[in-house]
Amino acid sequence: MDASYILSAFDIWSVNIPTTMALAVVALIGYIFGQRTRQGDIQETIDQARREVKRANKIARELEEIAGSIRRDLSAHRSSVSRFKDRVRELSGNQDTASWRELCQEAEHMLTPTLKLASQISHAYDQIRQQSNQLMTFTETRTDPLTGVCNRRALEESLDQMFALNRRYDYEFSVAIFDIDYFKNINDREGHLCGDRALQDLAGLLDDSVRETDIVARFGGEEFVIVMPHTDLEGAVTFGERVRARIARELSLTVSGGAASVRDGDTPQYLLARADAALYGAKAAGRNRFFYHDGKDIAAASQSESGEAGRAEVEIVDESASTA
Repeated sequence: MDASYILSAFDIWSVNIPTTMALAVVALIGYIFGQRTRQGDIQETIDQARREVKRANKIARELEEIAGSIRRDLSAHRSSVSRFKDRVRELSGNQDTASWRELCQEAEHMLTPTLKLASQISHAYDQIRQQSNQLMTFTETRTDPLTGVCNRRALEESLDQMFALNRRYDYEFSVAIFDIDYFKNINDREGHLCGDRALQDLAGLLDDSVRETDIVARFGGEEFVIVMPHTDLEGAVTFGERVRARIARELSLTVSGGAASVRDGDTPQYLLARADAALYGAKAAGRNRFFYHDGKDIAAASQSESGEAGRAEVEIVDESASTA
């Protein structure tokens, strides 16, 4: 809205206001509008910063717990090593067979806690790598500049870490994909600025809905992916349907969504492809729905507005298929 438009409005209503005063009114309106917009942006920044600080505190606590656990394990093992060392010193002066047999037994007793400690350190190392991956999401190179959530690079690194833990410890996790319904219409009808605001609003709601250990990432365009550690498919579906309903209730848009959980022989591409297939099942069913892929079938979430949860046989997507 520019000055000439407002001045013409004054002419239409035949209001005899001097041009200088009219310009002053225009300036005042622009200032008030700018201040309200700026305050809204500041509040959004403060809210996001508060969420990030909360997440950082969570990571710091978990790293502290890991370090404390390692210290306790090392302290206990140090005592065992010290006793073994003293026993070796006692037996070193004796060359008889009985003494060396006793020393072998001592070594055998020492082996079990040593192997246990090695396993504990290895597990702690993987935990530290996972927390390091969480810390990496704070850097600008892993953050989507528009929405403030993780970008595709951060998502790929997080999935690589999740799969490494899955292969080593049978670590369970799930992913959910959300896509804004009729997003092109929003851009065409209301403009790209409104489209950007819709993306920011959705990202903020998703970020507010997840746990501190979950990862929210913009996958591309109007698609967002959430990685959920320690979550089975049932939990992912429950979460996805709850978030879908909240979006429809609180935002001026709707989303369709799909979920999948890690399975034996999976890859990040294959896992995302299943979630993506569930998403497009939700789109085909009428949008504003949440579906899931259990490895064989695609089905609607039980609480979906789509009514009865119908099941459909689907062809599993090839690992090399695009998930965009």
